[in-house]
Amino acid sequence: MKFRERRRVDTVIISDVHLGTYGCHAQELLRYLRSVAPRRLILNGDIIDGWQFSRSYFPTDHIRVVRELLKLMAKDVEVWYIAGNHDEFMRRFIGQDLANLHIDNKVVLELDGRKAWVFHGDVFDVSMRHSRFVARLGGHGYDMLILLNRAVNHVLLKMGREKISLSKRIKDSVKAAVQFVDDYEDTAVHLGADQGYDYVVCGHIHRPAMKELMVDGRPIAYLNSGDWVENLTALEYDCGQWRLYRYADDAALHHDDNEDDTDAALSSKEIFINLSREFRMRTA
Repeated sequence: MKFRERRRVDTVIISDVHLGTYGCHAQELLRYLRSVAPRRLILNGDIIDGWQFSRSYFPTDHIRVVRELLKLMAKDVEVWYIAGNHDEFMRRFIGQDLANLHIDNKVVLELDGRKAWVFHGDVFDVSMRHSRFVARLGGHGYDMLILLNRAVNHVLLKMGREKISLSKRIKDSVKAAVQFVDDYEDTAVHLGADQGYDYVVCGHIHRPAMKELMVDGRPIAYLNSGDWVENLTALEYDCGQWRLYRYADDAALHHDDNEDDTDAALSSKEIFINLSREFRMRTA
């Protein structure tokens, strides 16, 4: 089988993958990860969904994503795992390094003479800081909405119509939600400007963005890597430029025949055992 040559890029940032949930587009993310050869990869929170995690649901494609991340580490890719609210269990490992894997709450990058502040962003979410129980209930409801959305889209495709995103429409139509996004971006940018950063890079709100704002007469860029539930987006930095990658615009990957079927005949349990063995070998 002939595999496509990977596209070289300096830095790739992904967030809000939510492995272990029905809404996660693991297969599409896997295709993207296999199409790039980054020097540095930042996993900016909510990669594994600890809130919705269930032993009964962690399919093969989700495990393959984890395996691909291990392969990248084995190729000397510098990997940073920034803990988010859905994978807050990772925060107990803050400051630890395992081979090329570094775990932290934030990362500061020096990019061609400019400083980028990278963090998940849940610290700015009032619902997370003051009502975690309510936020978790919302997370379960969101997962159910994703399942409903898939059923609706299945019917729409049968009718020859385009797919829709129910959750995205709800978010965009609610004035309070729109105001929350504006407040979130404004808070992140002003705090970043106060600390002298040139770029503020977040995740958390599932709203991909790349914009330059002015704070006290000084330009500062706000970037959000989006998610792999609704938008299927990532941030890339190379040759002094940022790019917002959108899977929907990458037609070459939509019908990629370069799938790795090594695990096709194995159960999820068997793949997980193999994955654990590989992790021990690659971090030894």
